[in-house]
Amino acid sequence: MKVYLAVLNTLADWEIGLLTAELHSKRFFRNPGIECEILKVGLSAAPVRTMGGMEIKPDLTLDALHLEEGDLLVLPGSELWGEPEADAFLHFAKEALADGHKVAAICGGADGLARVGALNARRHTANNKEHLAASFPSYEGAALYQDAPAWRDGNLVTASGLASLEFTREVLALIDVFKPATLEAWFQLFKTREPQYFHALLASMQSE
Repeated sequence: MKVYLAVLNTLADWEIGLLTAELHSKRFFRNPGIECEILKVGLSAAPVRTMGGMEIKPDLTLDALHLEEGDLLVLPGSELWGEPEADAFLHFAKEALADGHKVAAICGGADGLARVGALNARRHTANNKEHLAASFPSYEGAALYQDAPAWRDGNLVTASGLASLEFTREVLALIDVFKPATLEAWFQLFKTREPQYFHALLASMQSE
């Protein structure tokens, strides 16, 4: 499995930090031997600078991206998803969804999918339903908007920019790399910080 991370200038570092850490480390995977490679995709080969000032060099450009079965495309938040320069990424993601590939979008990434009409027939969430309806003429999915921090609908995960934890949970569920008991304990530990969930997390890794 390859996880393709769309990298644009002003990428919101915190929205994907939990996800990339778990995917890279594989520390709680049900099968740590599974292939899981994170590849950064840019509109060009030039480095981008995140909202936190970190420089990220793309591993490949969008024109070279080809999704295989089981791969995942992640659209993190960025201030550029509302700009024409991001359209190529958004239309690629829209077509990928229609072809059955897995796509996860948070904050501005979800707003961008709404902007190009990719959420018109899918249950979804984003930062604010009223904002989507008022800002994007191509958005016709208000009746399917879910008032939830994050939402998973088939091969699509969407989330508010204030829900990086919930976003990570739904993405991990989508790609099915944690055992269900592990994922629930992991989520509750980060959500509540209660020690009982740390013990549950360790126990889940020992169970068959």
